[in-house]
Amino acid sequence: MNENIVWHNTSVSKQQRAEQKQQKPCILWFTGLSGSGKSTVANAVEQKLFDAGCHSYLLDGDNIRHGINKGLTFSDEDRVENIRRIGEISKLFVDSGLIVLTAFISPFQADRQLVRELVGDAEFLEVFIDTPIEVCEQRDPKGLYQKARKGEIKHFTGIDSPYEAPENPEIVVKTAELNIEQCAEHVVSYLKEHGYLK
Repeated sequence: MNENIVWHNTSVSKQQRAEQKQQKPCILWFTGLSGSGKSTVANAVEQKLFDAGCHSYLLDGDNIRHGINKGLTFSDEDRVENIRRIGEISKLFVDSGLIVLTAFISPFQADRQLVRELVGDAEFLEVFIDTPIEVCEQRDPKGLYQKARKGEIKHFTGIDSPYEAPENPEIVVKTAELNIEQCAEHVVSYLKEHGYLK
């Protein structure tokens, strides 16, 4: 790192920001295959948080690739960089006192662990959207699985690129068994039970 770059502490602390918002900041890291329901469930959770007066922000995979990460491809190397950047952004949002929701495939366990280590276990909640690939392919809202099966898309997670399922996620959501309302309530209930919401 350049020795001329110095970290500047702010006069308002992370704890003060959290107390002002009356919540415990954290990252809800939604991970799962394409079409599993990550964005849909994350949106429903954010709506519930908003309705309850909580302060949150949703970072969605496609939206981020329109801006800060628009130069990245879907190669393994760029996927790693994509998640690293999201982790750093999420850390800043947590520092501001927010509950951050991220909806990214984030297929590699090591990348998710990297983000966990950025903020610590207490502020990183892995939400595994555990949906069988057969169900994801049936849904295929963007037609991506069909294109991947034809070889039109390379490095597609679950087809020709691996997905490493979480080993010990804090929250498991099964979108093939529950409706969206039930899935969102499951996540919010965890936040209440573990003191993230007051």
